[in-house]
Amino acid sequence: MTKLKIIISPDRVTTGARAAALGAERIRNTIEERGEANIIVATGASQFDLLNTLVEAPDIAWDRVTAFHLDEYVGLTLAHPASFRGYLWERFHRRLPRPLRAMHYISGEGDPKAECERVGALIARHPIDVCFAGIGENAHLAFNDPPADFQTKNPYIVVALDEACRKQQYGEGWFRSLGEVPTQAISMSIAQIMASRTIIVTAPDARKADAVQHALEGRVTNTVPSSILQRHADTHVFLDKESAVKLTRTVETAATA
Repeated sequence: MTKLKIIISPDRVTTGARAAALGAERIRNTIEERGEANIIVATGASQFDLLNTLVEAPDIAWDRVTAFHLDEYVGLTLAHPASFRGYLWERFHRRLPRPLRAMHYISGEGDPKAECERVGALIARHPIDVCFAGIGENAHLAFNDPPADFQTKNPYIVVALDEACRKQQYGEGWFRSLGEVPTQAISMSIAQIMASRTIIVTAPDARKADAVQHALEGRVTNTVPSSILQRHADTHVFLDKESAVKLTRTVETAATA
């Protein structure tokens, strides 16, 4: 039996708001318990509404929060519209009411293997309390496209982006052509994501319905990378009605509104 907690909302705005509310609660509680919190912030169109709510959440001591992010394209400059560093600065970091303790950005502009080692050493000193994530149209988790590496213990790895992933990035409007989408990225590994104390997944929209169904109801396999979430002790998956439309067994335990 899956341990996943599934929350279905009527629309993507409510989906993001509910995911943000849980994340804010977990961050506050962790700061109260330990005096600090370490989080992972995700990017992409699925995170727009979550971030809009999270940056306005009251009573979070952001100056006690250290943040990491999941992935970045190899070879993409900070100025490019698809840069995840730029995304996080504009939609999250600069909008916070007080500065973070630290925000550890990934750069894809230099030696990607050296960058993996750099951010990997940093995150090894900051056990993650809350990981925000999404599910890709190809069921990837971060940029771990199928078949994902479920074995590596390295916190960050260099990965190849498959055609489905690259088509999603183009289809969401981040690039002017499919040929412009990079073929490699630096991604947080599956093992590092799974080491998070709490994982909050936000995956709205009908185009995610097949991936969501395979990830939440299918067998755990590296050909459906996000299916690994079934083995995590505290994962909450926030869906809208469109992304949840193909669920069968798990929908019986979902909270709808």
